[in-house]
This record gives sequence, structure tokens and C-alpha cells, in this order.
Amino acid sequence: MSIKNKHQKHSLLLILTLFFSGCAVYAGLTLDQLYGKPQPQERLAPADSPIANHYLDEVKPIIENRCVVCHACYDAPCQLKLSSAEGVDRGASKQKVYEGTRLLAANTTRMFIDAQSTAEWREKGFNPVLNERVQSEEANTQAGVMARMLQLKQAHPLPDQKVLNHDEWDFSLDRDQQCPTIEEMATYEQSYPEWGMPYGLPQISDEENQVLMDWLANGGMMTAAPAPGQQTLGKVAEWETVLNGSSLKQQLASRYIYEHLFVSHLYFSDERQPTFFKLVRSRTAPGTPIDLIATRRPYDDPGVDRVYYRFQPVRESIVDKTHMPYALNHAKLARLHTLFIEPDYEVTSLPSYDPEIAANPLIAFKQIPVDSRYRFMIDNAQNTIMGFIKGPVCRGQLALNVINDHFWVFFVDPAMANTPSVDEFYASQAENLRLPAENESNTLPISNWISYAKQQGRFLKAKNAFLNDAFENGEHLTTDLIWDGDGYNDNASLTVFRHFDSATVTKGLVGDHPKTAWVIDYSLLERIHYLLVAGFDVYGNFGHQLVTRMYMDFLRMEGESNFLSLLPADVRRQELAYWYQGAGKHLSDYLQGDINAFEQPTGISFHTPQPKNELFGMLQQKLQVVLPDRYDFTQSSMYANNSQALYQLNRLSGIQASLLPEVTFIMVEPAQSGRQAELFTLIRNSAHKNISSLFDEESNRLYEQDNVTLVRGLLGSYPRAFWYLQEADLKDAANQINTIQSEEDYRQFLDRYGLRRTSPDFWSFSDKLNELNQRMFPIEAGLLDYNRIENR
Repeated sequence: MSIKNKHQKHSLLLILTLFFSGCAVYAGLTLDQLYGKPQPQERLAPADSPIANHYLDEVKPIIENRCVVCHACYDAPCQLKLSSAEGVDRGASKQKVYEGTRLLAANTTRMFIDAQSTAEWREKGFNPVLNERVQSEEANTQAGVMARMLQLKQAHPLPDQKVLNHDEWDFSLDRDQQCPTIEEMATYEQSYPEWGMPYGLPQISDEENQVLMDWLANGGMMTAAPAPGQQTLGKVAEWETVLNGSSLKQQLASRYIYEHLFVSHLYFSDERQPTFFKLVRSRTAPGTPIDLIATRRPYDDPGVDRVYYRFQPVRESIVDKTHMPYALNHAKLARLHTLFIEPDYEVTSLPSYDPEIAANPLIAFKQIPVDSRYRFMIDNAQNTIMGFIKGPVCRGQLALNVINDHFWVFFVDPAMANTPSVDEFYASQAENLRLPAENESNTLPISNWISYAKQQGRFLKAKNAFLNDAFENGEHLTTDLIWDGDGYNDNASLTVFRHFDSATVTKGLVGDHPKTAWVIDYSLLERIHYLLVAGFDVYGNFGHQLVTRMYMDFLRMEGESNFLSLLPADVRRQELAYWYQGAGKHLSDYLQGDINAFEQPTGISFHTPQPKNELFGMLQQKLQVVLPDRYDFTQSSMYANNSQALYQLNRLSGIQASLLPEVTFIMVEPAQSGRQAELFTLIRNSAHKNISSLFDEESNRLYEQDNVTLVRGLLGSYPRAFWYLQEADLKDAANQINTIQSEEDYRQFLDRYGLRRTSPDFWSFSDKLNELNQRMFPIEAGLLDYNRIENR
């Protein structure tokens, strides 16, 4: 096509755009008359074709870096998941996944699971964002939502404002979503002219826009994710052979492994650029195409006599908020054999898939030794807890106000629990350890909560009686109780940060001594997983979601109580009172009764008036060999010349801390040429009187006690703010942020050092941030999510 013809074509498209934008009468019927009736199109080109190469090399990187950063996973606006070719073709829905008020469970709409073709998604109510009428350049750009949204943005860029008008722009998670169909686009364009895509962010460059518009004009052809190489498929075959052994022992072990890894991204650690896989249940054996068994939960009845566990390649872009890499290698294979096959136990029958059995791992897997189950989970403890943090339960303030903003996690040494009496105790308590998911996805909250509260109380009383015998006179009730990672495993301790409506978990003891800590034993870890990961249904009704959150209160307090047992008895009560200031009478009775009935003295000798901090110091010393320093800002290459500024940032507290957002990513350009920029994260830890309130968190806030944690690198999937500094400005920035007293002061700071969502440099900064993160951590890094960036 000549330059002149190309210019004429673009002029025609612009005229048509303006015509449709200004005339709302062109709705569904007119589109049908102009371009025919819609029907799904074939958009996947062969992998080795020029069209496929153009999509992979030119188009997909733009979609990932400009679109997927807001449109991925369950919380994608309008359920528009642009992280795969199939997701783009599926389109959007007006129904929300996260809907906390629904009376009945919703139908599931999981990508690659609940429908296998675009036609099936249309039957489920999804509307196309690409043109599905006659395939012409005019129709493809005028009868496609994606093209019209891009054109709308180009015609109406962001207003020239540092902070967008809060009356016109809503960035809250629960904001109303328009989700227009193509028939509704003209009305949308008239009503919301500035709401083109990307929403509330700068327009993409003219060059990027042209690439996308040309691609859309030519039919939006894509290609599926590339198939794994032969070498990788050979490793898959080896693992699938092991996981699908025919003995009852192997079948039970494989079911247990699957139910704990189904949300993980499995990869082979000896590959430089690995393919990630999901472990799925199939009706078909290895060596044949996967016939996916699609159930709400991993332990629901598969409806077949024999389940096969298969490796399905991940077909979507890797995004940080759902990415849970789990390494596979020969050592891991040998470890699974050591844990589940070598021990001398007999499996006489496979457990039922009835909810009352399958939802309770202490019943379903009682034939597998507790030691094997526990060691499997803590071998990769970060991954186990990460399921709670990165799984679908994690989205939203109501789901996450069940945990403190910053706490440390330790684990009971499995050697201390590997006795017949421990196995017998758990077996005796199976009925008291039932979980809400046994009621499936439709639950009445109040009656069920009362029932679970009573059973948890019975369990804790029995547990305390058992422990009073086991730790009589403080015997063994020392730091010996805490797992040291066997001297090499850096999963021995974890740090959890809550960021109001999201959270992060990482290895090691990050930050200053926290307010609270958990000590987790086998039953607690197992129940957390089956409550919040295996048993949680994001599509469940409000009762299911509410009871799940309320039950987690019990588990959190149990973990905290385990930690308190290492402190002197009088200090336990003081700490509990401090952690639960202003708690209601029912909670106070519960705290003082069921979970505080353990009265054996600690076996630790304390020598200071601050035993909790002393205990933290002992545990840090015990775990010193396995504590990673990845997030230690003192290990930064800039620390030597900027230690004072970095310590200043790390010591922010009170009003200065409370004015900051939950997660701030900081990029500092080095003074010395030739070095790459350094990344930091400044995390605000919000203080509370207690975290037992379901709906009125604000009344429990203690702003004057807020503090921060500064870490090296990026920590968190959802940045709220960005700072972009020169190393020479680091000291001045630290000084200025330490003096802010108001929202206006914070705005002035951002004027100088911040990079707002409205900045013309936003996308170039974003590209550099993601590139640096990917370069430093190629296995763990994923695309960040920009849905929570503040407008301040």
C-alpha cells in the first residue's frame, strides 16, 4: 500500500470514528445492516506463519505491557483477560467475579477451564471486543470494542492535570464498570469521552497505537502459546509417569500432591527459559491429549473411576499477582519418593470425594503419615502460604483484614511432632477440624459460624490438654520447638505484609520486630490451605465468603497463641490484651477461655523487660544460617554512600507513615555511569487496636503507631505509587518525606519526586521497571498490576 493510500485509509477511519461517536442511533441493528450478523471468527494462525510471528514480535509485547497490566486474572475489569490470545477473543462480561452480596453461588467463568471455545463463551454471556461481523478493515475498526476504545483514547487523551478530578474518575476496586458492548459504544463514547483505553493512564504512543490499529484492521489474528520443546516434554512424561502410578499408595499420594500444588506454576529448574505448567486432573492417561476435569474445587468428585494427573502448559502471560513458581528436578522427585512412598504405611482404600470427607484433609489423607504431609508443605512453605496470598481469596479489604499488616511466621519442628501420639491426637480431632468448604459454595453464615466456633473451641481445649501433658513444667517448650530449616532450607521463616486489600509473603524475617507472630504446626497449616486455597470458591455466595473469613479469625488466633506459649505466662496475657484492644465481649471470652487455657511455663529464660523482642532475637539467631538477605536494603549497591538516607526512609512513623500509600516502588538512577538503576519498596504498616472487626476497620486504626519497612527490590504485585530519583537526590527526598504533615505536603513531594499515573513518562518508566525486575529475577518476576495506582 502506498503512503498516499495508507493516509487516505487512516483519514477514512478517522471520519467514520467521528461519525459513529457523534451519532448514537447507530446501534445493534445498524451494525448488523452494515457489516452482517456477528459470529466468532477463527483468529489463531499457525505457529510458524508470518502472521503468528508478527503477533508475537510486534503486537503481543504491546498488549502485555499496556493492557495486561490491568486486564489479568479474576479482578480484570469486565472479566476482560487480555493475557492470552484466547482471552482476547473471549472478550468481556458485565458480571463481576468479586461480588460479596450475592445470595447464590455464581456460575464459574475460569479461562481455559469452564469453556474451551469462543462460541462456548458467547453462550455464557461474554461479549466480543474484536469485530465478529464481516472481516473488512472498516468493520474491524468500527465494529470492534477494542479498536473503538483505542481510537477514543487517541481522540481524547488524559486531561492536563497532575491529579485527575475525583468526581469524574473512580479508581476504587468496587467501582461501577460500564463494560460496553459494541452496540453500546456510541453511547459510551458520548457519555465518557475521556474513558478510552488505557483507562486513567496516559495514551499509548502513536507508534504503538498504529501497530495495534493495523493489527485490528487486518482481523486481529493471533497465535496460541508455543508448545513446550521435546526435551521439556520428556521431563513431563517422567513426572506424569510417577504421579500416575497404579498402586493405591501412589494414587493417594498423588491426590495429596495435586490438591496442594494445583494453583502453582511448575517448572523444571535446569531450564534457563522454562515453560510453566499447571497440574490438572484429566480423564485421559499420559501420552494422550488432556481431557480436563473441570470442578469448582480440586477435591470435588471428578465423575470418573480413575483420575490422571497431567501437566498442562500455562497459556497466559505471567503476572506477578498469580505467579507461584514451584521448581521441579530430580532432587524434588526423590524427595517425594522419600516422603510418600518409602515410609511403611498401608493404603487400604482411596478416600471418598463426598464433601464431608474431601474437604477435611485430616480425614481424607489420614492414611498418609502426618510427618510426610507436614514436611511436604514446609519444604516449600512460602509456596504453601502464597496460595492464601496470591489465590483468589486475597482480593479485597474484607478478605484480608483478618491479618495484621506485618507479622513473622515460624514453624513447629517436624521432628517434635513425629510421634504416634501426635498422629493419634489429630485422628481423634477430625470432627472438630471440619472446614466451611464442606458446605460447598452456598452457606448460611450465622448458624454455620456458631457451629464452627464451638468445634474450634473443643479442639483448642483438647489441644491444650494434650500440650499440657507434652510440655509439662516447660520441658521442650523452648526455641528447640521451632524448625530451623534443617540447616539449609530458607523456607523456615516467612514474613507477611498486608497492603489493605492485597498482601505479600516472602522468605525470611523482613523488617523490624513486628507486633505479632505465628507459630504454625501441621494441623494449622493444613487447615489454612484447605480453608483459603483448596476449599475457597471465589464464585461462592456471600455466606461462604463470610464464614471463610470469620473462620480464619480462629486460625490466626491459634497461630498467635502458639507463639505466645514461648513467652512467660503473665506476658502472654499482656500481649494478648495489647493485640486485641477494644475487642468485643464474645471475642474476649474466647481469648481468655479457649485459646488461652495453656498454662505450662515456658522453658526459655528471659533476662530483659521486653521478652517478646528478646524471643525474636533468639529466633533470628537460631535461624541465622537460613535467613535470606534478598530484601535487606543494607545490601544495596547504594548503601555505602546513602546509608543515612535509607535509614531515614526505614524509620518513618506516625503521621509521615500514615500519609504514604501501602506500597511505593522507588527507582533510583545511580550517580556512576554504567551501573543499572536500583529498585526499592517502601511498605506502610498500618497499626490497629485489633483486627477482629469485619466491616469497621477504620474505627480500629491507630495512625500514630503506623510505621514502614524499606526493602531492596520490588515486594508486592500492586504498586500504589512510584518515586523516580537520581541518587544525588536521595538524601533530600528522605529529608523531605520525613517532614510531611498533610496531604498537601505529600502532593508537593510527589510533584518533585513522584511519577503519577498521569505522567507523560509513565509508560517508559513502567517498561524500565518491569525490565529491571525481570532481569534480576527471571523465574519469579511477573508483570505488575496497575489497578491500584493512586490518584493523588
